[in-house]
Amino acid sequence: MDRTEFLRYFVLSEISDDYENIDQVIFPAVTRIGRDHGFDVERSDIIEALKALVAHGLADAYILSSREPFSVRLDSMPTLDAPEVDFKTYFLITKKGRNSLVGRSTNI
Repeated sequence: MDRTEFLRYFVLSEISDDYENIDQVIFPAVTRIGRDHGFDVERSDIIEALKALVAHGLADAYILSSREPFSVRLDSMPTLDAPEVDFKTYFLITKKGRNSLVGRSTNI
């Protein structure tokens, strides 16, 4: 598994059980995992991994709110150039992503 596949796999793992925000959960968690495996992870690496996962139908992007509708699925990957402070944008694995993760596919 190369670095790109590694990052996609662990990002997908982080969003496999709940909606997760890049800055709140995904980036810190994958950074720790990367460090444990001997490489640095930048926020831009996480964004690139999420772009690929969304493009391949393995993950969906959402806007979450405390008001109805509580979650709105976005049709594409949102622009996330700056770290979020308000934590509105979240990601969640899709059924296709779950099947890929369970199959431990290296093509994610």
